[in-house]
Amino acid sequence: MMARFFKIAFMALVALFLSGPFLTVAGVSVNEKQSLVFPPEGFSLSWYGQLFTDPAWRAALVHSLLLASGAAALALAIAFPLSWFLWRRGAPWAKIFLVLCAAPFLLPPVLPGLGVLALWATVGAYGQSWTAVISHAIFFVTLPLVTLSLGFASIDRSLVEAASTMGANDRTVMRTIVLPLILPYLVSGYAFAFVLSLNEYIVAYMTVGFTMETLPIKVFNALRYGYTPTMAAAAVLFVTVAALVFGLIARFGNIRRLLGAMSSEAS
Repeated sequence: MMARFFKIAFMALVALFLSGPFLTVAGVSVNEKQSLVFPPEGFSLSWYGQLFTDPAWRAALVHSLLLASGAAALALAIAFPLSWFLWRRGAPWAKIFLVLCAAPFLLPPVLPGLGVLALWATVGAYGQSWTAVISHAIFFVTLPLVTLSLGFASIDRSLVEAASTMGANDRTVMRTIVLPLILPYLVSGYAFAFVLSLNEYIVAYMTVGFTMETLPIKVFNALRYGYTPTMAAAAVLFVTVAALVFGLIARFGNIRRLLGAMSSEAS
């Protein structure tokens, strides 16, 4: 009984320690006055309203959502045929592609940022919004590639062979067997890329930082003119969106499958 008590107490302390920064930022975001004070002095949600009513903050929020949506979709479009090819061929050299796709994500963000800056400046496309979409898609393609690779690996190949034996072509097999089985992995891959693109700063700043403000870029630019609780409200909004997205995946998806674990039925 005592051991259980200490275990629960320890886990509670760890949870409090991990949530401490978020709780502090959340408290600052509801300050009634424009001050960096915790515990908050007074209570006001006006700083959250400013994210949607102030033209500059609203534009930055829209830019972030459009960039994250486009980048996640493009990353998924790149990862899907590649993971499909690697699964169907099963070549021993296929893992080289996984390593190459993971390289940008494993490197410090400033290095890919400098790389895409040099690329778009060289071709004369620096500052175009679509360059940020492509750059983020390449930077975060690892996430949907990994989730889709797990999804394809979980498919029983005998189902595909049976369908082919009965006369189904590749398109029919894809529509009736493959897509329904990997749908949770498609959703999770898109969600992971979306959330990380939404919060990414360095690569976006290197590509469109002087021509289009995303919300993270807006926060850093606003720091030049002093602190406002709107910055804390933006941080809380980002964390809330991430928690909501992953919570929906946990609620409606199969977490064991998304993590690559074998289902209890298969074991």
